[in-house]
Amino acid sequence: MSDDDVLYGYRLRLFALAAEIGVRAACRAMGVHHSTYYRWKAWVDRWGLEALRPRERRRPRMPNELGPHLEQRIVAFSLAHPGFGPKRISAELAREKWGGLRISANGVWRVLRRHGLNTRRRRLGLIAGYAAVYERKPAQPEPERHIDAERPGEIVGLDCFYVGRLSGTKGTVWQYTAVDVASGYAWAELHTSSRNPVAKHCSTLVERVAGELAQAGWQLEAVITDNGSEFRSRVFTSTLQRLGIKQRRIRAGRPTSNGHVERLQQTILEECWRPSFARSLVPKLTALAKDLEHYLGYYNFDRAHTGRLTNGRIPGEIVYGARKMKATR
Repeated sequence: MSDDDVLYGYRLRLFALAAEIGVRAACRAMGVHHSTYYRWKAWVDRWGLEALRPRERRRPRMPNELGPHLEQRIVAFSLAHPGFGPKRISAELAREKWGGLRISANGVWRVLRRHGLNTRRRRLGLIAGYAAVYERKPAQPEPERHIDAERPGEIVGLDCFYVGRLSGTKGTVWQYTAVDVASGYAWAELHTSSRNPVAKHCSTLVERVAGELAQAGWQLEAVITDNGSEFRSRVFTSTLQRLGIKQRRIRAGRPTSNGHVERLQQTILEECWRPSFARSLVPKLTALAKDLEHYLGYYNFDRAHTGRLTNGRIPGEIVYGARKMKATR
């Protein structure tokens, strides 16, 4: 550590102490005149904490570096959507509705890192007003296994996601989720039960999916589920038989076999539930159901998907077509 680094750390300590005990008291404790502090503060307000470094130790500006107004757009968008990761932010900012800002996911991450916002925990903590403890675990590398589908309705993934126990709601709240593999189009509903998911709600969701696909001109041919009791119930299987739908069950202990719906539930958790819980003092079922409805409208009709099969397209365009999508929205 050089003398310049020690000086930079000393100045940072002055600013931290000023926030704790006040400017005059901090200046007396650190042996700095208050006029010097305010001169440094003007630099910090204009250029950031990097201005406290001696000029020879400041980070050089590169020829291809983003301008401050572009960094402000990236930071503002990331705080407006704290559940989005760098890849999602890059894909959204590249769309014309956001100005067609072309910047790689790595470039987005570098901008967020410079501002101390490179993790979801920090962005959610800033919105919630406290240091959130959530940090997504790094994904373990696995061999690629895919479920292929050529048309909407060929196969739909089903699963149930535990939301939790909410104040003023009896029992537990479960999210019943369905996603079309070919298009990425999603359905989700919130229901309460005494403990475990209920087969009746699963059957209702399947009927809803089959009906909406039929209105769009597609037929629900098969569903893929795990081996939960709600999917082995006679109520659920009889509904599939009545609608002429095949059921595929994944191997026990292999949730990745139904990876499309698992990924959807993780996305809803990151982009909908965590921001909703961070903004709510006491979350209520009705408010969460409304947040889910708004999010699914955005997810299906306004969100560009970067999946292997969707390849940047919007699910609503695949299911309904570009012309009918506006009327369906």
